Amino acid sequence: MPIKEKNQVNDSNHTIYWFNIYYITNSFIFTIKTVKLVPNYKLSILGIDPDKTAIATGRNLDISPKHAREVTLALKGMQLEAAVDYLDKVLKFERSIPFRRHNKKMSHRSDLVGWHSGRYPVKACKEIKKVLENLENNAIFKGLDTEKIKLVHIISQRARKVKGYMPRAQGSSSPKYNHLSHIEIVGEEFD
Repeated sequence: MPIKEKNQVNDSNHTIYWFNIYYITNSFIFTIKTVKLVPNYKLSILGIDPDKTAIATGRNLDISPKHAREVTLALKGMQLEAAVDYLDKVLKFERSIPFRRHNKKMSHRSDLVGWHSGRYPVKACKEIKKVLENLENNAIFKGLDTEKIKLVHIISQRARKVKGYMPRAQGSSSPKYNHLSHIEIVGEEFD
């Protein structure tokens, strides 16, 4: 008869859970399969000083990868407080995000300098603002000064697709996929 056993390992970065399923016979115990529950993500930046940096990531966020790319490109190199203020103004429709790549048939915005087309990606800004607040809390926990933190590394990556289908006429269907995004932010304290 199969027996389930739950295991846990506390790593420096993650807590990993897995299940072992055993099958017991008269004199032997066979491991049928091991199921790992938490994926192990790594950062895409090397050579950061752990004493002067704070890291925050958002995995499998339900935002558009195209919008996430444009928002992260607009925030790169900003101070932490300036980035949060900028996102607050975007959420109030006072400032727009310049769309540099995905801007076909997009209207121009009068508040942009150096670029014409832009939008107000509200859903992406809300999620990235949560990750920025997490970065601020991580910096406070490490004892860093949040007024001196600069965003030295902020990127978005395409995550998995949640596949779905929309029923159509004549008994057919069309794919309707939901694309998720990963966000990585590294803030470094400068003097």
